[in-house]
Amino acid sequence: MGDKLAIAGGNPVLDPITIKPWPIIDERDKKAVMRVLEGDYLGGGEAPEVVSLEKEWSEYLGRKYCLTTNSGTAALHMALAALNIGPGNEVIVPAYTFLASASCVLHANAIPIFVDIDRKTYTIDPDKIEKEINEKTKAIIPVHLHGLPADMDKIVQIAKKHDLYIIEDACQAHGAQYKGKKVGTFGDLAAFSLNSSKNLCSGEGGLLVMDDKNYYMRATMLRMFGDEIDDETKLRVYNASILGYMYRNQELPAAFARAQLERLDEYNDLRIRNCNFLTEHLREITGIHTPSVPDGYKHVYWMYIVEFYPEEAGIDMTPREFRIGVEKALFAEGVPVGQWQTMPVPAQDLFQTKLGHGGSGYPWNHTERGKEIVYRGEDYSNASDLCDRYTCIVGFQPPNGLDLMEKYVEAFKKVFSDLDTVKKHRQDKIVAHYSGSLFRAK
Repeated sequence: MGDKLAIAGGNPVLDPITIKPWPIIDERDKKAVMRVLEGDYLGGGEAPEVVSLEKEWSEYLGRKYCLTTNSGTAALHMALAALNIGPGNEVIVPAYTFLASASCVLHANAIPIFVDIDRKTYTIDPDKIEKEINEKTKAIIPVHLHGLPADMDKIVQIAKKHDLYIIEDACQAHGAQYKGKKVGTFGDLAAFSLNSSKNLCSGEGGLLVMDDKNYYMRATMLRMFGDEIDDETKLRVYNASILGYMYRNQELPAAFARAQLERLDEYNDLRIRNCNFLTEHLREITGIHTPSVPDGYKHVYWMYIVEFYPEEAGIDMTPREFRIGVEKALFAEGVPVGQWQTMPVPAQDLFQTKLGHGGSGYPWNHTERGKEIVYRGEDYSNASDLCDRYTCIVGFQPPNGLDLMEKYVEAFKKVFSDLDTVKKHRQDKIVAHYSGSLFRAK
């Protein structure tokens, strides 16, 4: 690898323009969308595409009920509301996840209690959950992060022991499996996102699944303003008996999601193939750690994550400095890299200030315990260390194939063959981050 690094004026390994975006859109998707435009309905909770998507997703998972929503965040909030979780309650959430896994708890007027992650899988560490449980705890939200399931055996055992609900945040893990069982089938309820970056997508949207009819009926009302539905006519009464929201999905994204669902398993297999190739070759480079996938877990790779260890590579830099320098060098070589979360969730300003609803300090000031809660990012050492070291590699999603993965590996080997140059250029004014256009988003 004698080529001069691109960050130092050499030729880059690849041209980013050759990377194809996700999702794949073909004639099947166009036909599905045109079916809506040529039909009679564009929206409504009982519209045909919405109802069909609910049926097909519940069948795919093997759950009794499914409701489409306008986002995965809405699905999470509806799950909490369907369980009557609210003021005075606490919900356990992993310290490293997307904000919505925790902000949904605040929207329910309850208090999120954070638990550090398992350092290898990045999902919530079940061995640290019980010490955060008290009489106010009502639920656990395990997140199947990056497409890898959480350790559900232990989490289910803890929930049963303490009579807690489980709400699975499976927004990043469509089709992932834990010991032969699909994620989204372990909890009382489970939420999925249909955002354009997700393995199953419709641009925007979400899915909420459950087996309990009472939860389903309550969630149905919550999704549409809290309105009652007449049992005989199935028409809205326009009498809101509970506080609800406008969380419905629409026909166009539902039709698109249905077409994508037909190829979900096929596309997941291609993701796994590409990521296994990356793991096989990148793990050979000193200073790089590749994803850990425990036996019995099926990782479907919403994101592919690698970590950088300067101490192993013999480089005198902090992990954060080293990661930033390597990201810049890889970006210069044409590899789309960057972080999607830069700090543990409890370190974000929302939890540092505890301003709450309307700047009132609510829900924390609703209880004496809530007033005393202090969120410190450094209390979650595993999540903090991960944020110092990791980066995402983007573009491994189909239709990109092994030819592009070979270029990625070549770029990594080139960069790690000249880490002195990386160190020299670590403060260059380069913003290393992948573009939302790779997920057809702006």
